[in-house]
Amino acid sequence: MRAMVALCFLCAFVPLAGALVGQYGFSLHPCDLCIYQRIPYVFIMVLALAGFFLKSKSIQYIICLVCAILFLVDAGVAGYHAGVELSIFKGPTACSDGGGTGQTLEEMRAAIMNAPLVTCEQAMIYVFGLSMAAWNMLAALASFCVVTCLLIKSRKEV
Repeated sequence: MRAMVALCFLCAFVPLAGALVGQYGFSLHPCDLCIYQRIPYVFIMVLALAGFFLKSKSIQYIICLVCAILFLVDAGVAGYHAGVELSIFKGPTACSDGGGTGQTLEEMRAAIMNAPLVTCEQAMIYVFGLSMAAWNMLAALASFCVVTCLLIKSRKEV
């Protein structure tokens, strides 16, 4: 069970590290939805780290179950973000570059000053034809499937 907890940590660490390397190493600035995709990974890493040092297999099992659910949540957020990039969904208002017609000069100035640096509708980079949000969705779904299969297989041990 300890190996499964370590696997959860690793499956969260790799995409989060990749996002941070992209952000700080290659100036791929994140939008609000990019940041939201990182939150489940942080929770998974904290839970998995705590679970790694616990002796109780039943608590480790529950931690892995919660991690699987968090991977699914992350896949949902990433899928939504990929849909926003493809104009399938309308993005949150915080992600739009704003600015309508008929505004006063002060309203336009405030909209410009409060606009995000990166919009959620525009991917910063595509790798093999997919945005980073789409890749994150696939990675989170794969992690969910692997952890869920291992949980089903190991439920007799608990």
